[in-house]
Amino acid sequence: MVKPALRSRSLRRVQRRTPGGRTVVHYYKRFASPPRGAITGEVLQGMDEKRVKTSRERLRAPSRPYGGYVSHKVLQRALRLAIRS
Repeated sequence: MVKPALRSRSLRRVQRRTPGGRTVVHYYKRFASPPRGAITGEVLQGMDEKRVKTSRERLRAPSRPYGGYVSHKVLQRALRLAIRS
């Protein structure tokens, strides 16, 4: 039986063949899906794709208005509309 910590289904299980011919199971943390913009749904630039929660602060979100929520193109368009109206 494996360790109780490895019985969790939150870990990804991958079958690996060793050089000796045995098949063993390796356990990996699952990666989150990349962050996406709220309006267009495209992948946001300037953010750590793999692990947003555990990454350092400088990798989490850009330090601009609505950074990490909308893409730079959407923000640029919204600012132009706000200034022109």
